[in-house]
Amino acid sequence: MALLVGGLGAKQVHPDKIRVTLWQLNDLRHFNSSKTYNEEWQRLRRWAATCVAMYAAYAAILVPVYHRSNYLERSISNEGNYERHALMERLTLMDNEDCYNQLRMGKDAFARLVNILRGTGRLRNSAHSNVEEQVAKFLHIVGYNLRNRTMKFYFKRSSQTCPQEIKDNTKFWPYFKDCIRVINGSHFRVKVSNDVVQRYRGRKYYPTQNVLAACSFDLKFTYVLPGWEGSVSDSRILDNALMRDFDKLIVPQGKYYLANAGFQLKTEFLTPYRSTRYHLKEYSVHQPENAKEVFNLRHSSLRNAIERAFGVLKKRFPIIARGTEPHYPVDTQSDIILACCLLHNYLIGVDPNEKLIAEVDRELFSKEAEFESMVLSLAEKCKE
Repeated sequence: MALLVGGLGAKQVHPDKIRVTLWQLNDLRHFNSSKTYNEEWQRLRRWAATCVAMYAAYAAILVPVYHRSNYLERSISNEGNYERHALMERLTLMDNEDCYNQLRMGKDAFARLVNILRGTGRLRNSAHSNVEEQVAKFLHIVGYNLRNRTMKFYFKRSSQTCPQEIKDNTKFWPYFKDCIRVINGSHFRVKVSNDVVQRYRGRKYYPTQNVLAACSFDLKFTYVLPGWEGSVSDSRILDNALMRDFDKLIVPQGKYYLANAGFQLKTEFLTPYRSTRYHLKEYSVHQPENAKEVFNLRHSSLRNAIERAFGVLKKRFPIIARGTEPHYPVDTQSDIILACCLLHNYLIGVDPNEKLIAEVDRELFSKEAEFESMVLSLAEKCKE
């Protein structure tokens, strides 16, 4: 044990320096034979008094410092608890828009999510934080792409056989009546070591993992398979998903998924006609000219659900956004993607945020317009 003399940061003095042992008081070798017994006794009494005074001084310094240290620790702990409670109280009192800005969901959605997680027993109050704080901390991390150490500062599925979106639209019904889902792959940026980076570098200039996902037409993810290197094709990942012993992708008999031209045409996966215009819009200048183009147009309109779902997911949770370099290893990033997909599904059901969805739709429309313009330009050049 070291004593801090003069307060925090002062010079350390070890108690051994002022320790007196019994032999120093009792060993007769300390006696000077040339002096009388009384003189030697007086010398020992003075030495003992000096030692007692030194111990008293040591205790006088040690006790206040000990109490001060405990007081500081209690004060810091109490201050941290107060700040955390104040933060949670602000989250409770803030309006719905501010709550969404902080947690990526409204107050009612947050309260219901907490009740679900607490009700299942997956999360419980701990000695240091309650369920509300644990959920809010996680939502803030994934919503703002923060690190755990940053947070220390802030927190001292449908029974219908046919989807309603198809059944209620004469453009799709009855032509796509057996279609139940849409599937595609999407790239998420990853942080990997230089010895494996080439395996993760595909069509992007930065390393990514290719995540295979399926969604329903209400933008909810129904299957997510993360972790594949960015250089691996969507078709290969799908083959693996269909053959896995665990978490296998199962397509009900007689039903199928919509997929883009990057996948192989199979009974369970309907792809568009090849060598036929595909990325068309309903009110484009160049209307469909034959049955194949009409089919591709309808196919594109329905398959767009997976692009919208990925778009909303990445925009809602910046920690997995396209341009964001992650702070975590691939395995952790894969878990984060899965967690964000679960939160996305929950929010689509209780707090979909139509403003965010509309923003994603505008961005996708703009990209399709640019793509169609580029295709038409290339076609005109080929005619020349």
